[in-house]
Amino acid sequence: MSDPRITSSIFTRGAVDLSALRTAAPSPARPATPAQSGPPTGLPGAPGGGAAVIDVTEATFQTEVLERSLETPVIVDFWAEWCEPCKQLSPVLERLAAEGGGAWMLAKVDVDANPRIAQMFRVQGIPMVYAVVGGQPIDAFSGVVPEAQLRQWISAVLKAGGVAVAQPEDPRLDEADDALMTGDLDAAEAAYRKILAESPADAAAEAGLAQVGLARRVGGTDPRAALAAADDAPDDVDAQLLAADVEVLSGLAEQAYTRLVGLVRRTAGDERERVRQHLVSLFTVAGPDDPAVASARRALASALF
Repeated sequence: MSDPRITSSIFTRGAVDLSALRTAAPSPARPATPAQSGPPTGLPGAPGGGAAVIDVTEATFQTEVLERSLETPVIVDFWAEWCEPCKQLSPVLERLAAEGGGAWMLAKVDVDANPRIAQMFRVQGIPMVYAVVGGQPIDAFSGVVPEAQLRQWISAVLKAGGVAVAQPEDPRLDEADDALMTGDLDAAEAAYRKILAESPADAAAEAGLAQVGLARRVGGTDPRAALAAADDAPDDVDAQLLAADVEVLSGLAEQAYTRLVGLVRRTAGDERERVRQHLVSLFTVAGPDDPAVASARRALASALF
């Protein structure tokens, strides 16, 4: 699955020939089935009173997908009643469309009832999902993917379509954070690792996992004693690393970074690498957007090279 903003798509403009569909005579969209967008699924309405999920046929494709995508990104879900993987993916897409509140539309195409659309989109297997923006498909994927990855893909599609959408809170992170705050470090670690297994680049989960490590390292430590020991032994690596951990937990992260950058300058070989890795782990606790981290990274680079 690619990011349509930065990755060369498998499609170029005009690679999917939709001209025949554009000439199809428009007619009212047939109502979505209750299992897709009716009241039983609880899907909210989109702007203008339309449903967040619509059932599309060849006769309505021009209006409901191509023309609609000129203003709102449309994600097309190719499915069939007999397709078991479709029954896993489609409900997730429908729920995310509901959460989107009209920022994007989900158009469902039954490939058995609409083989011509599937043929023009070169659908060779289902489930197959296309993103249509500005009247053209910009990206696609096939098969069932984890929800976290699906959210990232939809977010990229929206950005490609110029839609600014606030990211919903991730309940998985809430669960992990709650475990961390209550001191259940094993549960917190397991939860963060599960998120990272599904979304390897999740910065919040990386920061949470780093916080678990930090909490374990300082468990049972007397902060004042740790700082005093570090002051008495400025070249004792273990004492300096523990003091830096205490400072980060005490809200003195910049002081901790300065301490370890100085230690990098005074050490060599394996000890220097150990200090560097520890400092990087503290950067991860803060997150990549922290300005103090950016400054400390520059200082670290200067100390190393």
